[in-house]
Amino acid sequence: MNKNAWTAICSAVVMIWAAGDVRAQFAKVEDAIKYRQSVMSVLGTHFTRLGAMVRGETPFVREAFEENASLVATLLKLPWEAFQVAGSDKASALRPEALSQKEDFLKLARANQDEVAKLLAAAKAGELSGIRSAFGAAGASCKACHDSYRRK
Repeated sequence: MNKNAWTAICSAVVMIWAAGDVRAQFAKVEDAIKYRQSVMSVLGTHFTRLGAMVRGETPFVREAFEENASLVATLLKLPWEAFQVAGSDKASALRPEALSQKEDFLKLARANQDEVAKLLAAAKAGELSGIRSAFGAAGASCKACHDSYRRK
């Protein structure tokens, strides 16, 4: 068997395995919806805490800010495969375009993760002006995805 055929077979096996893994993780479409909504709810709670500190609604405590930013960064790694389950746009706020435009959807998700990583770095530096700027960019990246792929 030549090298190209072997590579094609291995690639196909990996793709089938990866696709099966997503389906196996979420036995029912409702499980995927519930999972991602739960993750996004917890994520929103911690992002809201960050916003309250940035806006001066609660005292800025560097350690608490950094902890919440770290949690947001971690949580943002979780929900994306649950957004890609066929049929998960039904009975949820997900627009069908998130499934049909998967690459663009995931590009926005990665951009959001990148902006939150910058926010976490700013939190570790501890300078409030840098944190405010990074928080604004992270919030804008959340909004970009919601504007494109979330039903109103």
